[in-house]
Amino acid sequence: MKQLLQDPNSIAYYASQHSSIDSNLFLSWIWQMNHQIRHADQAAKWHDINATHKAGFEANQGLFEIGITPYYAMLSQIKCNSDAVALQAFPSPEEQNDPHGKEDPLHESHQSPVKEVVHIYPDRVAFCVAQLCPVYCRYCFRKRRDSEIGLHFHPRIIKQGLEYIASQKSIRDVLITGGDPFLATDQTLESLLIELKKIPHIKLIRFGTRTPVTLPYRITDTLVNMLAKYHPIWINTHFNCSEEITSDAALALKILADAGICLGNQSVLLRGVNDSEKSLIRLCTELTYHRVRPYYLFHANNVAGTQHLRVPISKGLKLVQGLRGKISGFAIPSYILDTPSGKIPLNERSILGVDGHDVLIQDNHNRIHRETQCWSDDGFSSPKP
Repeated sequence: MKQLLQDPNSIAYYASQHSSIDSNLFLSWIWQMNHQIRHADQAAKWHDINATHKAGFEANQGLFEIGITPYYAMLSQIKCNSDAVALQAFPSPEEQNDPHGKEDPLHESHQSPVKEVVHIYPDRVAFCVAQLCPVYCRYCFRKRRDSEIGLHFHPRIIKQGLEYIASQKSIRDVLITGGDPFLATDQTLESLLIELKKIPHIKLIRFGTRTPVTLPYRITDTLVNMLAKYHPIWINTHFNCSEEITSDAALALKILADAGICLGNQSVLLRGVNDSEKSLIRLCTELTYHRVRPYYLFHANNVAGTQHLRVPISKGLKLVQGLRGKISGFAIPSYILDTPSGKIPLNERSILGVDGHDVLIQDNHNRIHRETQCWSDDGFSSPKP
């Protein structure tokens, strides 16, 4: 990572030239986490704060966790001609205006046979071992976890989860997620991998992490060499816009790909971030240049406080259809609605009809799912930007 200090295009180089922080400290993921931005006065050290940002910090204290790595805040400052980065991380007063938002839109808490193991599909589970994140994304669908203290790699919860996974022989695929599981030591992660590898029917282990995006210095040679011992390992990361693909992030992706780790990307369609054909083309093509397959583009969940960021499904369909023929087919992600019964690809065949501003969709079990207030901008009570 130290070579980034010689790269004029890297955030680390920019920080070395524009702040008094020791460059080696800035490259430390632990230092970054210890200096997470939680208040407006802290943010002002890394980003030009305006009145809207200040109001957002004030309005959302105590409602949903605020935390931004200095790296991501500085990236937002450099890309200040675009709101794509700041909208994801900086709290907004508009989070208070969301009459349709839900605490747990996917009903995950009701689909957890033991705490932190979400079992929807018969052959795979999401194992939510982590609570902490480098950046608490404002559109996060697991905001409910913010009030659940002590979940970050809790030994008893992990033990119960491993016992459940071992008892269910239909499970062959485990997604380790959170929070962000890479906010643990290499030793802690390896201990979990060792226990999972002891279970004969587990054939595939995946990680969901946003560290390559918001904290790329976490992706060290030591971490990646350890992960490579337990192949096959897959990692789904979470770039939402091309502005996030910095030299720093590109190096993290290179380290992972060079170790033979298969990389996919899951994005969320967000207003002002990636809701144009141009921005999606740029994101998807640049990901492929770094050996990352664009995998999913999620319709933003109806989670509380996110209405100002949600994009109507009607627009999302047009955007994804507009990519066809303009970029390689393997670079086009599937447009997905996540529901309590699983993920549904959004296309003309899956949408049965529109009822007012609600969309009626047939899920994988041939049941009818109603997604409320999401078809057009007219269904949102907040004004268009």
